[in-house]
Amino acid sequence: MPVQVAVCGPRECTEADQANAYEVGQLLARAGATVICGGGTGVMAAVSAGARSEDGLVIGVRPGANADDANPDLSAVIVTNIGEARNAVIIWSADAVIVIGGSWGTLSELALAKRRGGIPVINLNGWTLRQADGTPPPDAPTEATSATEAVDLALRDLRFMGPVGG
Repeated sequence: MPVQVAVCGPRECTEADQANAYEVGQLLARAGATVICGGGTGVMAAVSAGARSEDGLVIGVRPGANADDANPDLSAVIVTNIGEARNAVIIWSADAVIVIGGSWGTLSELALAKRRGGIPVINLNGWTLRQADGTPPPDAPTEATSATEAVDLALRDLRFMGPVGG
């Protein structure tokens, strides 16, 4: 079965986050991974467009009762009608999670992924977690500085065949 990578990020994002998400989508598709996202706008639309530009498979998990507001680059849409609880569906369906940028919804996905444990959680220009003394907690997500590094880190420890970045 192909590896499934959740890509989480805000629906209102910066141009840099949008560019990173598009490239992450391309790289994941080239590597043969299935992309799972929230299926909306912003980072979700950019990762979907990037993956589809490389003929990748993209699954969108929508919070509402229909798929009317799903982005057009999804291969399939899962309609949940469970609101933001859909974030748990996204995280529990993934073999790895890449977080790009930050919003409150994105923070909830990051927290769910870390709480789940046992999967790579990669942070690309997202929330920076610090303890009271200013140091990162021991279980902080792995920080990446580029889309290529984020995908490499997400796929590194998974039993997965396929070139990344090529």
